Amino acid sequence: MTSSKPLVAVTMGDPAGVGAEVAVDAYRDATEFARVVVVGDADAIRTAVQVCDASLDVRTVDSVGDVDDDPSTLSVLDLDNVDELVHGELRAEYGEASLEYVERAIELAVAGEVDAIATAPINKQATRMAGSDHAGHTGLLAERTDTENYSMMLIEEDLRVTHVSTHVPLRDACNLVTTENVLDTIRVTDDALRELGLDSPRVAVAGLNPHAGDGGLLGDEDEAEIAPAVERAREEGIDADGPLSPDTVYVRAARGDFDCVVSMYHDQGHIPLKMLGFDGSGGVSGVNMTVGLPIVRTSVDHGTAFDIAGEGIASEASMVDAIRVAATAVDNRREDAK
Repeated sequence: MTSSKPLVAVTMGDPAGVGAEVAVDAYRDATEFARVVVVGDADAIRTAVQVCDASLDVRTVDSVGDVDDDPSTLSVLDLDNVDELVHGELRAEYGEASLEYVERAIELAVAGEVDAIATAPINKQATRMAGSDHAGHTGLLAERTDTENYSMMLIEEDLRVTHVSTHVPLRDACNLVTTENVLDTIRVTDDALRELGLDSPRVAVAGLNPHAGDGGLLGDEDEAEIAPAVERAREEGIDADGPLSPDTVYVRAARGDFDCVVSMYHDQGHIPLKMLGFDGSGGVSGVNMTVGLPIVRTSVDHGTAFDIAGEGIASEASMVDAIRVAATAVDNRREDAK
């Protein structure tokens, strides 16, 4: 009998980083709520099993239809694209390999062969060396799924944030704060929160300027661009509030006043969340979810950690949570489709 647990494709990430290790260490916990197949290089996964001293068998599969939820056997869709594995080393071929894992996982998700994707970290320098124009996973996912309106949502236990812009220079980010862009982000944020099981989401919208412009004294973008977007969202039935002073809105959201904060640019949203998410060992438990896509995609909220790759000490907490959030979103999409 086929399991009803969502099937999540975990991409291995940059072979030189900790992606294989966190995938291996997360696997047993993840089988409680998902079936998992790693899209990567089987030999690199076997090395990670040894490095992590994990009691796992590695089984290569030709089809994701062969995947089950046996907690002792990790299924790998083997792309066999790592000729030499050197942990912590920046290489174009590793960047190319990591992109191939993502491309294959997207193909599987679009075709409906897997229910969701959870990605281990890629290295942006390596992917650029390999010829990619994308700054990370998000733009690639949007391009391959023909998605125009999307956002990065970061999730920590007590805080969620989305972003109007992410990997662009700050000068450019300010120019992207337009009524349409802010409204699109509010919309996909509300939709994503409902996917995560919140029936009546409360969305806070951060201002761009100090004190949300202070009535125009500290910039006019808040009144001219953000406030109209919030008003239009409210007219559409979205429980949105803002623009709110960015120096207090994240505290309010973390204590439960709001379910998510729409942030105007990358660091505005990332800094408060990562302050909550980093643990004492330098690890992070947050989850990155690309919202607005026709497929479900989550990710760990940490990098390739070249400095500790190959040591078997990277925390798997973020990967466990990424798979858990993906499975939750799939289950809610299934429920909505009934």
